[in-house]
Amino acid sequence: MIRDREPIRVALLGCGTVGTEVLRLLQDQSEEFAARTGAPVLVTGVAVRRPHKHPEVPENLITADAQALVEGDVDVVVELIGGIEPTRSLLLTALRSGKSVVTANKALLAEHGSELYAAADESGADIYFEAAVAGAIPLLRPLRESLAGDRIDRVMGIVNGTTNYILSAMDSTGAGYSETLDEAGRLGYAEADPTADVDGFDAAAKAAILASLAFHTRVTANQVHREGISSVTPGDIAAAKALDRTVKLLAICERVVDADGNESVSARVHPAMIPRGHPLAGVGDAFNAVFVEAEAAGQLMFYGQGAGGSPTASAVLGDLVAVARNKVLAGKGPRESAHAQLPVQPMGKTPTRYHISLDVADKAGVLSQVAATFNEHDVSISVVRQQGRGEEASLVVVTHTAPDAALSSTVDKIAQLSIVREVVSVMRVEGEAT
Repeated sequence: MIRDREPIRVALLGCGTVGTEVLRLLQDQSEEFAARTGAPVLVTGVAVRRPHKHPEVPENLITADAQALVEGDVDVVVELIGGIEPTRSLLLTALRSGKSVVTANKALLAEHGSELYAAADESGADIYFEAAVAGAIPLLRPLRESLAGDRIDRVMGIVNGTTNYILSAMDSTGAGYSETLDEAGRLGYAEADPTADVDGFDAAAKAAILASLAFHTRVTANQVHREGISSVTPGDIAAAKALDRTVKLLAICERVVDADGNESVSARVHPAMIPRGHPLAGVGDAFNAVFVEAEAAGQLMFYGQGAGGSPTASAVLGDLVAVARNKVLAGKGPRESAHAQLPVQPMGKTPTRYHISLDVADKAGVLSQVAATFNEHDVSISVVRQQGRGEEASLVVVTHTAPDAALSSTVDKIAQLSIVREVVSVMRVEGEAT
């Protein structure tokens, strides 16, 4: 009988929006979870910073002493505190003592994942983190397990709901960045301090996790090239529309093979124009989606709610069920796979494409001078469009693929030409060639 089995004892660290939902579901659906795992799942303690602010937590469970809770008689630690310290120390304590961990902490995993994996390996404990990247979307487990026998070439996705809401609203309304950010705050899509989202830190941590899993290589957040969306203008959005494209903040992780056959990993986060026919182009509001390209499986897309209490709690509880089953059946979850040890390529060497908008003088020879500058840097042009006259004269150039450093230096050189009044905008282009 399931009820006669020893319960799986769970310590819950943090009881905010997600933690509250995890606790509620475990209590309301206790019979369901026991049936799914093969043993009762029992929360034995909830650690929070200010117990008096959590009347929803039973008095016999709540504590401010997370360290004592982790060191106590528990089997699994579910971590929903966030941040690096004291979280890192608490989870290392748990793992080193053989207690499995379920976490949604992307920043910690992106910076200290290898240390946590090592502690888990030494003790035989599990570490699961499905909720760390895309909320309710089942993404990491397919990368870790379902596609473990395949070769993944590219992972590209929208992994931050706040920035996707802002860019989607700018595209549909024509509004500017600042006013759209304010509206996102009023609607609850943006935090009071949105820096982690709009400057790309959140997406970069997620990209590090995705690249590590997809390419069996340790990638940290500081190895991910990062650009945010604060410089995206209505002009950029309009320029994308003119090319039948839209602008998204993308996390792009890809396997790069040079002319000699040497492989490396590229991981980057930045705004980019993508064709409106691309599967990611239709992902609106605060939703997330990730597009995976694998050698045998082909193209796969994962889509859904990437944040919020209930969606994230779903991913956390899915991990908890997996960990509990392993405890009941004396099994183990997947371990870190970093055997490839591929070098992480700097952004300057990464092949990409640019969309460049120039404010130019209305005189003969403008196009030839600009084209000559591209030729000097061995960058070829895919599309060029000159429009307007007099003070309204402008030139739009879309390049073919070239190393990012070559493209960047080309733009710097063009800015110095006497016939160029201003480089109005520069944005990378992803997807099918124009």
